[in-house]
Amino acid sequence: MELLLYLLLGAAAGVLAGLFGVGGGLIIVPVLVFSFAAQGMPAEILTHLAVGTSLATIVFTSINSALEHQRRGAVRWPLFRWLSLGILFGAALGALTAAAIEGDWLQKIIGVFALVIAAQMALDLKPKAEGAVPGRPLLTAAGGVIGWASAIFGIGGGSLTVPFLVWRSVPMQQAVATSAACGLPIAIAGALSFMFTGWENPNLPPWSIGFVYLPALVGIAVTSMFFARFGARLAHRLSPRLLKRLFALLLFGVGLSFLI
Repeated sequence: MELLLYLLLGAAAGVLAGLFGVGGGLIIVPVLVFSFAAQGMPAEILTHLAVGTSLATIVFTSINSALEHQRRGAVRWPLFRWLSLGILFGAALGALTAAAIEGDWLQKIIGVFALVIAAQMALDLKPKAEGAVPGRPLLTAAGGVIGWASAIFGIGGGSLTVPFLVWRSVPMQQAVATSAACGLPIAIAGALSFMFTGWENPNLPPWSIGFVYLPALVGIAVTSMFFARFGARLAHRLSPRLLKRLFALLLFGVGLSFLI
């Protein structure tokens, strides 16, 4: 039953990664929190374990999603390079920040973030394109902020990267594609940092490497790799307006449950 949950979760995360340029963490983290709590894992580590595991799974969704977008020539690699420079540092710092926050407070922070993203998606709030495509210093600085926040929330950064790039006059499909590629350095730096910060924690369950739970990682990765490409194809064919609103409704429920 547990494996089936992880397989279904991977499928949902993969579609979201390709469709919206997010790494699926906004779905993976809350489901893992509830799953780990049901398994009786200690409250003080289950949120950190969910975030770290989510980041590790995004390694797989971002690779497959980015490859599908690149096949269509949509990834802006020069932007990716300079964003990644800041992301690598920011994601490592974000994991250290998360490790310093108690589990209950980390859940509340993620809950607030989920509500904010739910409102943005439900109301279809988009930044207006202003100015030219950013230069290297701004890209690196933005990458640092995106990486830091993404590691705390256990996400691939799409909900932050896409609005930033659209605001700086990058076309939406290219912003989604570039965001999908940026999920890889976020996931690698964040997951490795969560492995490090949780390495000697005595409350970890078996089959954990720091704050990464291997059974969940494998189950989610198996299906997310396939469904990320499926989601990327949909992003080039469909208007995701209805799906975004349904996703917003789900996030609203997640955010409230975390806060309550």
